[in-house]
Amino acid sequence: MAAAGKSSAFVVAIDGPAASGKGTIAKRLATDQQLAHLDTGLLYRGVGWAAVSANIDLSDEQALADLAANLNLAELESNKQLRGDQAAVAASKVSVLPAVRAALLQAQRRFANEPPAGFHGSVLDGRDVGTVICPDAAVKLYVTADVEVRAQRRLNELHTRGASDTTYEEVLADMKARDARDMGRATAPLKPADDALILDTTLMSIEVAYEQAVAAVKAAKEKQMAVA
Repeated sequence: MAAAGKSSAFVVAIDGPAASGKGTIAKRLATDQQLAHLDTGLLYRGVGWAAVSANIDLSDEQALADLAANLNLAELESNKQLRGDQAAVAASKVSVLPAVRAALLQAQRRFANEPPAGFHGSVLDGRDVGTVICPDAAVKLYVTADVEVRAQRRLNELHTRGASDTTYEEVLADMKARDARDMGRATAPLKPADDALILDTTLMSIEVAYEQAVAAVKAAKEKQMAVA
């Protein structure tokens, strides 16, 4: 496996901030294009949640790196606790630690380069997939939206889940703080890859954004077949 994430497998890398729509696009692409899907954010949520559950300080880099090294990817999707706000906040804090990112790097590249049986490729969504994890991905997308729009989307999600006491101001402040941590960290900051297709969903519907993503995937597949 190449150190920079280069592989013969067909890889779609999708990055972007919270509530931008990247997860929705990633899941639909995976289903429609028959690609394996990995929400890389779940890995950091898994580490953060494990740390909180074990009362490990979220600044204890070595202890968190040890948790990351022993994370079981197969158990992540079934853990509903990882979709909660506590896990999300913990994930944002542990993800700034270089040792944690290094421990999870190879697991993500393995998934991309060696998709599970039955899949010819994979879709990974996160915050540094196209820039660090899979810089040679066949398709790179960066899905974004204005923070105010994303905060309203997240608030609507929370209210749907029954968190009616949460205010827009609280969600907006939290989202701005998470954006600052993700974009400002020294290791693998959140940013679009130089050759990524930017999908701004501030005014663009998720349906239109998805259609553009599909077009990019189809074009990349045709290019790959032409040089095969």
